[in-house]
Amino acid sequence: MSVPDYMQCAEDHQTVLVVVQPVGIVPEEQFFKIYKRIASVSQVSIRDSQRLLYIRYRHHYLPENNEWGDFQTHRKVVGLISITTCASNKEWPQTAERFHGQKEVYSSTLYDSRLLVFGLQGDIAEQQRTDVAFYPDFEDCPDVEKRVDDFVESIFIVLESKRLDRATDKSGDKLPLLCVPFEKKDFVGLDTDSSLLLGVKRHYKKRCQGRMRKHVGDLCLQAGMLQDALVHYHMAVELLRGVNDFLWLGAALEGLCSASVIFHYPGGTAGRTVGRKPSVSQPADAGKRHRPGAQEVLIDPGALTANGISADTSTEIGRAKNCLSPEDIIEKYKEAISYYGKYKNAGVIELEACVKAVRVLAIQKRAREASEFLQNAVYINLGQLSEEEKIQRYSILSELYQLIGFHRKSAFFKRVAAMQCVAPTIPEPGWRACYKLLLETLPGYSLSLDPKDFSKGTHRGWAAVQMRLLHELVYASRRMGNPALSVRHLSFLLQTMLDFLSDQEKKEVTQSLENYTSKCPGGMEVITLPDGLKLPPVPFTKLPIVRSVKLLNLPVSLRPHKVKGLPGQNMSTASPFIYSPIIMHNRGEERCKKIEFQWVQGDVCEVQLMVYNPMPYELRVENMGLLTSGVEFESLPAALSLPAESGLYPVTLVGVPRTAGNITVNGYHTSVFGVTSDCLLEGLPSVKTSGSLVEVIPSLPRLQLSTSLPRSAHASQPTSKEELSSTVSVQLFNGETQQLTITLENIGSEDIETLELTSKILSTKEKVFGEFLSWDLEEASSRLPLKSGQAVTLTVHIKVELDFSGQESLLQDLNDDGISVTGLPISSPLRQLLKPRSETRAFGSESGRAEYSHVKTLEAVLNFKYSGGAGRVEGYHRELSLGVHVDVEPSVFFTRVNTLPATSTRQCHLLLDIFNPTEHELTVSAENNQDLVLHASECQRMAIQVDKFDFETLPQPDQQTACFTSPKQLEEERQHAQGSQINSKLGICWSIPSLRRRGEASVEGVLNQLVLEHLQLAPLQWDVLVNGKPCDCDVIADCRAGDPVTLEVRLTNRSKNSVGPLALTVVPFQDFQNGVQNYDLGEAVTFIGSNTFYIDTVKPKEDSVCVGALLFLYAGDFYLNIKFQDDSAGRELPLAWFTLPSVHIRALDAQLQAGA
Repeated sequence: MSVPDYMQCAEDHQTVLVVVQPVGIVPEEQFFKIYKRIASVSQVSIRDSQRLLYIRYRHHYLPENNEWGDFQTHRKVVGLISITTCASNKEWPQTAERFHGQKEVYSSTLYDSRLLVFGLQGDIAEQQRTDVAFYPDFEDCPDVEKRVDDFVESIFIVLESKRLDRATDKSGDKLPLLCVPFEKKDFVGLDTDSSLLLGVKRHYKKRCQGRMRKHVGDLCLQAGMLQDALVHYHMAVELLRGVNDFLWLGAALEGLCSASVIFHYPGGTAGRTVGRKPSVSQPADAGKRHRPGAQEVLIDPGALTANGISADTSTEIGRAKNCLSPEDIIEKYKEAISYYGKYKNAGVIELEACVKAVRVLAIQKRAREASEFLQNAVYINLGQLSEEEKIQRYSILSELYQLIGFHRKSAFFKRVAAMQCVAPTIPEPGWRACYKLLLETLPGYSLSLDPKDFSKGTHRGWAAVQMRLLHELVYASRRMGNPALSVRHLSFLLQTMLDFLSDQEKKEVTQSLENYTSKCPGGMEVITLPDGLKLPPVPFTKLPIVRSVKLLNLPVSLRPHKVKGLPGQNMSTASPFIYSPIIMHNRGEERCKKIEFQWVQGDVCEVQLMVYNPMPYELRVENMGLLTSGVEFESLPAALSLPAESGLYPVTLVGVPRTAGNITVNGYHTSVFGVTSDCLLEGLPSVKTSGSLVEVIPSLPRLQLSTSLPRSAHASQPTSKEELSSTVSVQLFNGETQQLTITLENIGSEDIETLELTSKILSTKEKVFGEFLSWDLEEASSRLPLKSGQAVTLTVHIKVELDFSGQESLLQDLNDDGISVTGLPISSPLRQLLKPRSETRAFGSESGRAEYSHVKTLEAVLNFKYSGGAGRVEGYHRELSLGVHVDVEPSVFFTRVNTLPATSTRQCHLLLDIFNPTEHELTVSAENNQDLVLHASECQRMAIQVDKFDFETLPQPDQQTACFTSPKQLEEERQHAQGSQINSKLGICWSIPSLRRRGEASVEGVLNQLVLEHLQLAPLQWDVLVNGKPCDCDVIADCRAGDPVTLEVRLTNRSKNSVGPLALTVVPFQDFQNGVQNYDLGEAVTFIGSNTFYIDTVKPKEDSVCVGALLFLYAGDFYLNIKFQDDSAGRELPLAWFTLPSVHIRALDAQLQAGA
C-alpha cells in the first residue's frame, strides 16, 4: 500500500468501506449529485437490533489497498455501488458486462453490490432485481436513499455472519494465518505439521490465534459491538506480544485505541459538523472517562478454548475495565507507531496512525504532544511519491498543524506544498494551485490582504518572511498571466512593509511596480478571485505620508458674513430649560466635527496637507486631489515632486463646490508609480485634523478693488494685516485734503445688488479733528445692480486734521518783545532765556526742528459690504476692506493763543502765535484778514477780529443720549461743537507755493476753557441807543448843546433763567487822554429826570427797555459810564454778563453844527 488516506481518523475503524464508481460514461456533475445522496446515508440503524452500522464511501480506491483488508478490516471494500447511464435496451448487455467486470476487481472482499441505471426504460427496466435499480433520469430517483439503506442492511447480514463464523471457528489446529501482502512470501513452503518444528509450530499457532483475535475485534467493532471488540483486542495484544509479532501487535494496539476513542469521544475526532450517534450497545457510563492508569484487562486462561478462541466473551466484559483512559490511548498509539516503524513496507500504516493520534490529541488540546507525532510523520519514508502525492502530503500536514494551533508551522508546510506545485520536474507547473496555496499561508505568517490591518498598533509577524511570501505571490500571479494581481500584491508590499525595506529594496520594488503599471495601471477596485476571495484596494497612505489635514478659510475679501439681526439667527434648540447638558453634549460633538467658517458655492476652496516623502529619492505624485461627499464638488488635481526624505512639506489642494449644503472632506486621492489611491481620513488615525465638515452657502458676487493711490506694504497692525484686502499709502501735510478714487469691478458671476461703505480709524495716539474720510455713495448706489464685468467709481476724500498746537517747551515766549498781552498759554510754558527779537524768532537748535518735523501716522479702514444672488436671499454678504495709511507731516503750529477785547462788546480779537515747522516758505490766511508769510522755522503772531459766538444755539443732545453718556464725554462733545463753530468762522488756511500744497488749519485743539469764555457771546445782550442810534464800535453820537438827548438802554435775556430786577446808574465824565478823567460835570451836564434806570424781571427769550434823557449845556466830548448799583439783585451773575458798551457823545454848538 503506497497511497495513504490522510483523511482517516480513529472512528473510521468501525466503518465498512463502500466504493461508489461510474460505469461507462456518466456526466461528472450528475455522478457527484447522486454520490452526495448516497453518502448522506452514513449510518444505518439495523432492524431487530440496537446496533448501528457506519459506512465510509469512496469514489476512488486503489485495489492494492484492498489487499490490506485482513490486516485492518475497515480497509476492505465490502460494498460496491455502480452508477451508469443506458439509453436503450441494446446497450444493456454491454452495461451489465462492465458492471460484472467492475465487481471482479473487488471480488475477493465484496459482500454485496448494486447497480443504479439511469435513462433506461422498457421491459428490462420493469424487471424486479435486487442488485439493479432503474430510474428514468437523474432527477426522477426519489428512492435512492431507501435502496442504499437496504443495501447496507444486506452488508450487515454478511458482516455479522462472518463475525460469528470467525468467533466460533472449530477448525482445530488448522486456524488460518492472516497475512499482509508483503508477508506471504515469508510463509511459502513452511511445514507446520512436522514434529521437528514443534517449537515453530507452537509459535505459529499463537501467532495465528493472536491475529485472528485481532481480526475478530475488527469485525466486532464494525458490527457495533464495542465492548466485545475491546476484549478481543486485549486478548490479541497479549497473544501477539508473547510471540513478538510486532506488526500485528501494533495493529491490535491501534484497534484498542480506536475502540477507546469511539467510547470516549462519540462525537468523533475528524472535526465533522455532524457527530456520530453513540452506539446503543455502550453502557450507561460510556460518556465518562476512565481514570488514568486503568488496567487493560485481566485475561482468564480458561476463557480460551483449545483453539484459542472462545465463543462467549461475557466473562471478560464483566471482569475488567477494557477501555483505555485518554492518556493511555496516546501511549498505546506511540507504542503501535513504534512497532510499525520496524517495517519498511508499513510506512503508510504508520503515517495514518500518526494522523489519527494527532486528531485525538487535538480533541484533548495537547498540542505539543501532537506536534511530536506530526514531526515523526514528516520523516516517514513512503518511497517514490509523485508530485501530486507530495503536494497532498504537505497540505495535510499543514491542516493538521492548523488543527493543533501551530499556525506558523501550518503556513510553512502549506508554502512547501505551494512550491511543490511548480517544481522544476513538473512539465506543466500549476501556478494557479501554487497561488491558491500561498494565499492560504497568509494567516499563519500574520499577514492579511487588507491594508487596514496594518494601520493599527505595532507590526505583527516576521517582516522578512512576510516580504518573501509577498514577492512569491507577485511572481506567481505574474506567471498566472494576471498583471492586475501582481500590481495589487506589489502595492501591498510597498505600503505595509515600507518601514522594513532597505533603500535599495525600495528602489527595486518601485521599479518593478512601475514596470507592471505601465501595462496594467493599479486602481481602487476590489479584485475578486475565481474562488470568491476578494482583494481589497491598497491606497498609498505612506507615499507620501500625510501628518495633518486642515481646511482653510476663504481669503478675507471672500469670506461670507451673516447679516445680524435676522429672525431665527440666534434661536437655539427649543427647550424650556436655560441649561440642558444633553443639548450641550450634542453641540460639543458637532463642534468637534463642524468647522466654524463657511465656504461659498462657486469659489475656489483650499485644504492644506502637511506631507513628507519617506523614500530615499524624489517622489513624483500626480493627480493629487480631494475626496468629498455631501455636495457636488469639482476637485482641481495637483502634481507635486517631493525631494528625498523631504521632511514636512505643505501642499494645498483646491476645488470648487458647485452646490450649497454641507460638505465633508473624506480624504484625498493620488497617483504614485502608476497606482491610483483613494486615501480616507478615517483610516488614518495618525493624521491630525481640526475638522472635516464645513457648510457651503449659496453663491455670492465677487468685487475687485483698484485705487488711484499707490499700494502700500505697511501693515496697519501686526494682528490685522491679513484682514485687509489691500492698503494704500499717502503723505499729507496736516490740514491737507487728498482725493482717493476707488474703482469697484464685479468679477464674479452674480450681480451686486447691495453696496454699503463704512470707515473706522484704527487705534492711534493722535486726536483727529473733523472727518478723516468722507464720501458720497449715492452715485455708486444708483448704478446697482452691478452686472458681471461692470465697474463703478467712488471718490473718497482724505482730510487729515490733527492737533495744531505746538509744544511751548521748544519755543520762546513772544511776550519778551514788549507787547502787553494777557497771556493764555496752551500749557505752562518752559520759558527759555534766549535773546529776544522784535517781531519773529527762529529755532536755534536742530533738535528743536527735528522734534517739530516729526511725522505722525494715521490709519483707517474702508469697509465695503456688498451682496447679491442666492447668498443674499440667505442673509449673507461679503466685506472688502481697504486700509488707508497716511503719513502726516506738520504744516503749521499754534504755539500760543490769546484774546483781546474789541471796541464792540460783541467782538473780540483772537491772537495766534503761528510757527512754520516746514523747510519751505508758508503763507497763512484767514477770513477778512491779510495773509501772513512765514519762512522756514519762523514764528509770527496773527490777530483776527471775530464776532463773539452764541454757543446756546448749538444742538443739544437729547435726554436719552445724555443718560447713557458719561459727563466727560458730553463735555468733550460740547467743546468739539464749539471748536468746530469757531474754526468754520475763522477759515484759517495755509499754502506752500513751492510745493503747490494747501490745506486748512484748525484751532479746535488749541482753544482752552478761558479762551472759549472770552469768545462766547454773553447771555445778557445790552444795547444803548442815543437819539435812537446804537452806540458801539467807537461810534460817536453827535448832538447839539442845549438840546435834550434821548438815552435808551435795552436788555435781551438769552439765558435760561429770569433776570432782574436791576438798577443802572449813568455817570457822565470827560477823558483828557492823558490819564486824567473829570467826573465833576454838574454844571455841564444835567439829567432830565433821574440818572438811575430801573429794569423789572426779564424772562428768558424776552427783552426790557428803559428810557431817559440828559442835556449837555456846553460843547465838548462826553462819555457815559453805565454802572450797576451795589444793591442790585443780579450781582450773583457773572460780571461778564453785565458788560455794557461805552457811550461817546460829542456836543456841538449850534453855529458849528449848522456850519457842518
